[in-house]
Amino acid sequence: MTDHDLVKPDIRKANDCPPLPVNATLLDRTVYWLGLGLGSGLPRRAPGTWGTVGALIVAIPLLSLGFIPFFIITLLSCLLGIWICDRTSNLMGGHDDPHIVWDEWAGMWLTLLPLSYMGIADGDFWQNITQMSSIIALLIAFILFRFFDIIKPPPIGWADKKVAGGLGIMLDDIIAGIMAAAVWIVIYMIIT
Repeated sequence: MTDHDLVKPDIRKANDCPPLPVNATLLDRTVYWLGLGLGSGLPRRAPGTWGTVGALIVAIPLLSLGFIPFFIITLLSCLLGIWICDRTSNLMGGHDDPHIVWDEWAGMWLTLLPLSYMGIADGDFWQNITQMSSIIALLIAFILFRFFDIIKPPPIGWADKKVAGGLGIMLDDIIAGIMAAAVWIVIYMIIT
């Protein structure tokens, strides 16, 4: 049986998060909790949106580290995310359960890379992040990422349907994050 032979839960309905197996090791428990976005993916409705909110909240202190550290963390979240999502999916006994939101975390962080590079982290980060322009920039990034992740225009939809395993879970969100970042850059260039 392949990943695509497994039925994905209907995300338009409320779904319970599959429980962690009772005999899970400490490593499995840690990976499962990461896969659930530290619990941000637990809500029965719209776990992807709640997971993205969790990613944004965690990103704010990470952005304060500056572009290079945030870039490295984002790259590692994408690479390690393949394993995290694959293992969490196996622990849940299905493929790409909507409660697995580590992929949303990585995708949202990719969307935030231009903000990190282009100025939100310049100077006094904690003062800049509270400015209305920074809050609007973060909200636009959030909306763009959710738009691409939900609508899944090509090639996002192709990746979601055709690529299996942890890479398949991650790839559509990685592409959505890159596309959202590109659109964010265009918006930024137009308004500045």
